[in-house]
Amino acid sequence: MDLCLLTATEMASLLAGGQLSARELLDAHLDRIEALNPIINALVTPTPELALERATAADEAHARGESLGPLHGLPVAHKDLLATAGIRTTFGSPIFSDFLPPSDSLIVERQRRAGAVMVGKTNTPEFGAGSHTFNPVFGPTRNPYALSRTPGGSSGGAAAALAARMLPLCDGTDLGGSLRNPAAFCNIVGFRPSPGRVPSITAHDPWSPLPVEGPLARTVADIALYLRAMAGPDPRSPIAIDQSPDALAGSLERDLTGIRVAWSPDAGGLPVDPAIRTALQDAPDLLADLGCEVVETWPDLSGAAEIFQARRAWLFAVGFGPLLARHRDLMKTTVIWNIEAGLEMTIADYAETCRRHRQLVARVHDFMRPKRGGFDFLAAPVTQVPPFHVDVEYPTEIDGSPMETYIDWMRACSDITVTTHPAISVPGGFTPDGLPVGLQLVGRYRADRSVLELAHAWERTTGWGERLPPEIATAL
Repeated sequence: MDLCLLTATEMASLLAGGQLSARELLDAHLDRIEALNPIINALVTPTPELALERATAADEAHARGESLGPLHGLPVAHKDLLATAGIRTTFGSPIFSDFLPPSDSLIVERQRRAGAVMVGKTNTPEFGAGSHTFNPVFGPTRNPYALSRTPGGSSGGAAAALAARMLPLCDGTDLGGSLRNPAAFCNIVGFRPSPGRVPSITAHDPWSPLPVEGPLARTVADIALYLRAMAGPDPRSPIAIDQSPDALAGSLERDLTGIRVAWSPDAGGLPVDPAIRTALQDAPDLLADLGCEVVETWPDLSGAAEIFQARRAWLFAVGFGPLLARHRDLMKTTVIWNIEAGLEMTIADYAETCRRHRQLVARVHDFMRPKRGGFDFLAAPVTQVPPFHVDVEYPTEIDGSPMETYIDWMRACSDITVTTHPAISVPGGFTPDGLPVGLQLVGRYRADRSVLELAHAWERTTGWGERLPPEIATAL
């Protein structure tokens, strides 16, 4: 039995029953990392000694009849944007190439307390800017489904590690699509939870609903398991959701009869590569087969791009403005542009952005209001293009439409970010040349569990996530 092919929930069951030790599970994954990571470059700061220490502690606890928590003995890796106490955290920037944080991010701390076995950090673009994982510290990460292509980003190292079966669980972050885009590019599952579901105590702007932290995994059930270990209120986060993580427990099976889904093959009129359209052309029928009532329509998201760009620029100015003054020569051009856009913004500009954002959220709420005629979910492509070549910084056109900035091509995700609703990327099919395509499912405000339930049903009926990367299978 290849332990690395098991789901996280299967691993957890075997660990709890004593049929598998945490040390055995760790050794299997370390062997796979040794074989594949030099090809993919997903893990950038391995911590095998620490992993052995934590796996041993998990086995000793099990021998005493104890469990360390829901992630007892499961190998994980943390995105290199998340602080790990005493362990190199670079943010993908040469400015922090030797930085050793004094403490863990809250999401890292919670995983450790839940019994997870940390094996290292995963690669990310500089400061998480852009959905293509490369940086001057570690270089590019490659897509296990096509080694010449990007795995997306900014949680690209995490997604690639999962796709190659080097790990069962990895965390990530999402501002404009950084949990969803790489999941779609790598044929795994990435969930953007509601803002505050996984609180952060180190956010640049702790009141902003745009940046979130969350889980990536290979199945929706694994996402639910992982999210339970991350979620829950914390008094240091002003937007933390005051709900027990136990709300995510239990079976994800659900009767979907009569559930209303608004479907758009182009996420409301965005340019979409024909290969993406073709791969997802059966999505409405497949959702209907699950019992859903599917209507081709979309909420009015006019202004979403401008709102996102302005709020993103504000966050970059708050978070990285002081660094720009001291280290401009060590920053990539797109990061400099984003910071300067925020620094140049006037109060009047930002006030107008806030007004437009409030109006957009109200329109989406009305579209999805729990009333007669309201929609339960939105469904659309995750990405507007398939995985592109690893040497291309970002797509500059889609189906003949020019992309003016390095994040315009991500609007299928970033427009949804602005709604503040929970959204998931699940495997949705493949292009004719074997590149993964993701389906994005968006739920009602703070209805995170319902998104997992629909995604679980989709996953079970399609089975797309079971298709292994052929190049990696050959390499083994």
